[in-house]
Amino acid sequence: MTQTSYSGLAGRVVLVTGGASGIGAAIVRAFAAQQARVAFLDVDAEAGKALVEEVAVASGHAPLFLPCDLLDIEALREAIAEVRGRLGDAAVLVNNAANDQRQVLAEVTPAAFDWMIGVNLKHVFFAAQAIVPQMQARGGGSIINMSSIAWMRGAPGLQVYAAAKAAIVGFTNSLARLVGPDRIRVNAIAPGMVITERQRRLWYPDEKTIADMRSRQIIPDAVTPEDIARMALFLASDDSQRITRQCFQVDAGLA
Repeated sequence: MTQTSYSGLAGRVVLVTGGASGIGAAIVRAFAAQQARVAFLDVDAEAGKALVEEVAVASGHAPLFLPCDLLDIEALREAIAEVRGRLGDAAVLVNNAANDQRQVLAEVTPAAFDWMIGVNLKHVFFAAQAIVPQMQARGGGSIINMSSIAWMRGAPGLQVYAAAKAAIVGFTNSLARLVGPDRIRVNAIAPGMVITERQRRLWYPDEKTIADMRSRQIIPDAVTPEDIARMALFLASDDSQRITRQCFQVDAGLA
């Protein structure tokens, strides 16, 4: 498959949350391949350092990795400030970090609820809050928030996760309206069934379950982390300069 080259992304500062593995790592790789100046945050320091080494070999320059627990909003703010100090104002923010922990409705405690909202929604708001002034200073930018088709389909066992992912679309719509006059675009991506290593290990160890889910797609091929990364590249590029306040489903038409 021929990959699109977005020359305008070269040299632009891109910040990715939850970038050490899975979809986030694919996004880091994709922007680095476009010669963007990539920084990513993740709580998994070991995976983050390994990705830095991998991308440095593949692209010729290493991304900036800062270990960060996104549940700690002050730590998040400090990390974003450090990225700005080292790389400059961000042109692109990809709010990717999330956790699709399954839960039993009757067993969800207030603490468990707060943790799920924290890991899936709260940091999205505060990362955008910190990045918007940088984009205003540079005259525009693109914020890409990761939603999910889980809230659209009503996936069982994911009530809190689905609530957070639906809220991300509401936040995307509202923020887009606010910052549009500053030429800051705000969009969301809702991935379908993307079988990362973590998904296979925790939720989809059975190939039959994966096949059954895939049979409900209009396009039969697997949706990969790279498919999501390609959508992020487009939404970050100048080719999407008139696109904002949208949520794009990348799910092969999953019914």
